[in-house]
Amino acid sequence: MAAHGGDVGGGGGVVALMRQGYLQIPPVTRVYLTACVMTTLAVHFEMVSPFQLYFNPPLVYRSGQIWRLVTTFLFFGSMGLNFLFNLFFTYRYFSMLETGSFRGRTADFVMMFLFGAVMMIVFGVFVDLLFLGQAFTIMFVYVWGRRNPQTRMSFIGIINFRAPYLPWVLLGFSILLGNSFIVDLLGIGVGHVYYFLEDVFPNQPHGKRLLVTPAVLKMIFDPVTEDPFYNPPPEDRPGGFNWGNGANVDDARPDYVPDQGNNGANNPNNDRPRE
Repeated sequence: MAAHGGDVGGGGGVVALMRQGYLQIPPVTRVYLTACVMTTLAVHFEMVSPFQLYFNPPLVYRSGQIWRLVTTFLFFGSMGLNFLFNLFFTYRYFSMLETGSFRGRTADFVMMFLFGAVMMIVFGVFVDLLFLGQAFTIMFVYVWGRRNPQTRMSFIGIINFRAPYLPWVLLGFSILLGNSFIVDLLGIGVGHVYYFLEDVFPNQPHGKRLLVTPAVLKMIFDPVTEDPFYNPPPEDRPGGFNWGNGANVDDARPDYVPDQGNNGANNPNNDRPRE
């Protein structure tokens, strides 16, 4: 019985560690990863068919199957090496962006999601791609690489390069595996458009930030929380300034010294604190 109880406790500890690790994933990345895993599991156990998930513009526009605009980003293929490969890259680079350059800016991170999804759907109409999840991941990898230009990386312990070249290395790897290079090129293209609009153009002499996060997203994802230890300045307190009881105008002059008789009040040394 004791041994049995120990096994249960050990199993509970593993579950607790897994839960803790899961909750430590940044929130937006966690929601997206969970949706990808759940969608893939649903297909694996034949609860849904990939034919119900892929991007098909006529079915979206004519039949009202608008869920395809979302599910096309959630399915990385059947359970296997390709699925694990995409899941790892999604977890790694989405997390590093969310906790790095988007730290404290969850609404802007969600805006990046929406911008990338809309751009890929528009291009997807013309390039006839069924699933856009891999291209979506490459987009985030591209932006992370451009924002970390000095980071050195190694691919399979053979190829050494800097972070901005990572999407191109992945593109070459996809070609070697016989996969379509259009998916990776789409991710690189959309990633570059986002990077240019967000990081390059606003810093030009006459540039400005064109991707402005809507106020509703900021209200939902970046609500302003009140600090219980914050001491507001007088002008922000109810009633405004406390002006006192009829102080003389001369009292406010920096060079004014009140007359205190013959006690040497005009001596500035009297302002020293008493010991």
